This record gives sequence, structure tokens and C-alpha cells, in this order.
Amino acid sequence: MRKSIIVSLFAVCLVILFFTLTSMVKVFSSELIEPALTAEQHNSYRLVLITRELDTPFWAKVERGAKAAAEQNGASLEVWGTYGTNRDDFLKNIEVAIASKVDGIIVQGLDTDEFKSLTKVKAASRGIPVITVANDVPMNESLRRTYVGSDHLEAGSMIARQMVSDMGFVGKVVLMVSDRQEYFQRTRLTGILNVLNSYPKIITKIVAAGDSREDVAAATNELLNEEPDADAFIAVSANHAGSIIQEISKRMRVDNFFIYSFDDSPETLTLMQQGKIDALIAQSPEAMGEESVALMIKWLTGEQVPLNPDGYFTDIRVMRAEDAK
Repeated sequence: MRKSIIVSLFAVCLVILFFTLTSMVKVFSSELIEPALTAEQHNSYRLVLITRELDTPFWAKVERGAKAAAEQNGASLEVWGTYGTNRDDFLKNIEVAIASKVDGIIVQGLDTDEFKSLTKVKAASRGIPVITVANDVPMNESLRRTYVGSDHLEAGSMIARQMVSDMGFVGKVVLMVSDRQEYFQRTRLTGILNVLNSYPKIITKIVAAGDSREDVAAATNELLNEEPDADAFIAVSANHAGSIIQEISKRMRVDNFFIYSFDDSPETLTLMQQGKIDALIAQSPEAMGEESVALMIKWLTGEQVPLNPDGYFTDIRVMRAEDAK
């Protein structure tokens, strides 16, 4: 009898010990596994950055900032783009991103009906938030959540004020724009004209050129024939500056003109160092990439809803020729 009681007690102790050890294993396992699950869940955010200018130093900086922010926030970021300005491939990348059901799209804005249809209809209907970066499109036409980049209206005003400071209150100014102006170009142009219209003795002439260097050179050559007394040029599209200066230098001294542009690209910085560009508006592309990703994460987590529909402006500044040396 006594032996049976001892055996029973021993069996009970073994059962208690088994459940105790099992509970301890569960507790320790939950402490070890839970953070990993949380991190894995946070890493499930899949973002894509899409640009039409993958091969430019400007967008390389945007990409660097975006990747740093994605890593810091534990998100996955893919960078898709086209070399050159192939719009069809660019739009196809957006369509593929939507079809792939990514969590968020950060994209260089393109002011076309096709772009707006993709963001306003396809992306919005699938609940995929879109943030435009560097180049904006009107919110009511695209349903983008917000914009991150330069205040192009203020950028135009800043370069115009700098030109007036350099040239004075009298002169003839050529504003070189693209044939098909993007929204950011129109905004820059508005900022320039808002300032120059206050000076009745400053005459402005808007000249439309294509996007190729040959088209810009041809437009500049024709302008010099028609307006040989021009005093200043503002390249509203940054990639026009080099062609303008090259064409002027074939006929006369470049330093006879006041020349201004936007974006501190390697080409424009070189031209500034040579004294051929008087000033330009320098942007903050790396900050654009960082902030666009950070805001997308805040939207997805519900930390910041809604985002500011007017956008988040990154730093811009006037860079003079002496700053580039």
C-alpha cells in the first residue's frame, strides 16, 4: 500500500514537472519569437520608387535617401526606372507596381492624362497610396496623397529676384521652356513672372524648345537672330542650360549675358565654375527620398493620416558662381 502511494506521488510530481517545464518553454519562446514576428510584420511593407531619369546624379541622390529611410524604418524598397525620358516604359512600371499590389508607390510626377488615370483610378481603387517626389501633379487630378520636393513657385521667384539683383531693373529676358511644359515648369515660370511683372522696364520673352539638345540649340539660334539685344536667359528646364550656352558661345561672348538655371547637376556646376552661369537654384534630392519614404510609412501605419495635401517642401537655395568654385 505504502509503495503504491509513493509511486502515485512520484507520477503526480512528474506530471507537474512536465507542465511546469512546458510553461517555461512557452514563456521564453514568446519572449524570443515575438520581436522577430514584429520585425517581420514591419518588413512586410513593400515600397517602390519609380522615376524617368534613373541615370542622373539627381535621382541617384533621391534613391540614396529613400533607401536609407527604408532601411531605418524596416521596409522593403525597390527602385524602378527608365534611362532617358521614355514615357511609355515609365507608365508601364507604374502599372506593374499597381498590379503587383505593392503597399506604396513613390513616383516622379508626370503631368499627363495617362499618369493621372493610373494614380486616380487604378492605384486609388486598389487602396495603394501614391506620393509624388521632386515633380508634382495637381492633387485633385491625380489623388496622390502628398508631394515631397522643392517649392517650384518659390524657386522661380528666387531665381528672378537674383537676376534682378544682378542685372538691374531694365533689360530683355528670355525664358526658355519646353514645348510641352511639365507642371513643375509651369509653376517655376509663374514664380518668375510674378517677380518680373513688377518691373515694367524688364521685357520678358518666352521661347518654347524641344527636349533634345539639338532642338534647344536651334531655338536659341533663332532667338539670337530675332532678339540680338537680349540681356539675360533663364533655363526654366535645367537640361536646357548647356545647349543655350553652347549656341551663344558660337556667336559671341557668353559673359555678355546673365544666365540662370535650376538644379546643381554636374554639367551646370561645371558651367558655373567656368563663369558661364551666374546663379542657379540648388535642390535637396537626398532629403526628398528620405522624407517621401518616412511619410509613406507614417501613412501605412496610421501614424499620420491624412498627409498634408499641399505637400512637404525640401530646402532650396540660390547658388552663385563663387559657391561652385
